[in-house]
Amino acid sequence: MLAYTEYECDNRVRRYAETLVKRGDQVEVIALSSPLCTAPKETICGVTVYRIQYRNKDEKHRWNYAWKLLRFLLSSSRTIARLHALNHYDVIHIHNMPDFLVFAAWYPKLRGAKLILDIHDLTPEMFASKFAVKSTNLYVKLLKAVERVSTRFVDHVIVSNHLWRDTLLSRSVAIDKCSVLINHVDSAIFYRRPRRRDDGKYIILFHGGFQWHQGLDIAIEAFAEVRAKLPAAELHLYGGGSQKITAELQSLAQHLSLSESVKFCGFVPLDKIGEVVADADLGVVPKRANSFGNEAYSTKIMEFMSQGVPVIVSRTKIDTYYFNERTVRFFRSGDKDALAEAILDVAGSEELRDSLIAQGLE
Repeated sequence: MLAYTEYECDNRVRRYAETLVKRGDQVEVIALSSPLCTAPKETICGVTVYRIQYRNKDEKHRWNYAWKLLRFLLSSSRTIARLHALNHYDVIHIHNMPDFLVFAAWYPKLRGAKLILDIHDLTPEMFASKFAVKSTNLYVKLLKAVERVSTRFVDHVIVSNHLWRDTLLSRSVAIDKCSVLINHVDSAIFYRRPRRRDDGKYIILFHGGFQWHQGLDIAIEAFAEVRAKLPAAELHLYGGGSQKITAELQSLAQHLSLSESVKFCGFVPLDKIGEVVADADLGVVPKRANSFGNEAYSTKIMEFMSQGVPVIVSRTKIDTYYFNERTVRFFRSGDKDALAEAILDVAGSEELRDSLIAQGLE
């Protein structure tokens, strides 16, 4: 497996790798190092992980981001050619982004290995959202061309939700060459846990990436209204992103006099996040519908459900495709007042909470 990600923190990549090891396969992963995991080679749950590059998430321009991806392409190409000479891999499973990472596997392909491209996110749409450009932008058009060439280079394409499958079929991939595998809850991590906390606080939780499309600024602004009516409430944000976005969110919380009640909790290992979720009172998924988040599936919704935590979700195209009003409390995307109202509705109604919990678990 080849992935421009920190293996320890990427649930999708780890689920594949560890499941295959349990089946009896030999699995090796080429990935990034992280501040907590810097060893160039390590075995984790039977998976051999090679870390070949460190990524500091400080990209201020799309070309800076692209340069780091190109470096990884070259480094991983050399590494995978060397390892293939030793192991003769049967399958190379490449995880995007970027799509062009598939070309790092040119040597194994030449020697008979089959290639899979696993599309976690649609790269053109992600870049358009990340760098605030239109779909007609030349750079986005180039990424769509790269997507077409990359999908033709591999033997099969996996995509992470049904809406994106439809998009890919319309522009890049043949129907018999494309499958959907959504990020489902890992029952080894998200088995039902008892609640441990009894401190009188009301914990509202988000865990994941701190990107603009996730709408965390909307959540913080809504929390200012919630806090005025629910003094025991705290908003806990687990995860992170670029230093710039994290600093902006912290500054917003400070500006709204919420520094004591909005907690930036940092990253937690995947095998510990279930405990964090189980101790929350309410989960929030405040994605922007006018962004990449409109079609990006949120695994965290079902992670909340698995622990009996009611969840409030912005009304996006992807989440209304998979969920309904019985299982989540929707609110109008981008509207802080609507989010605050939804939080107070759930917090104030035991009947609504119990119904959302029961339907979510079902």
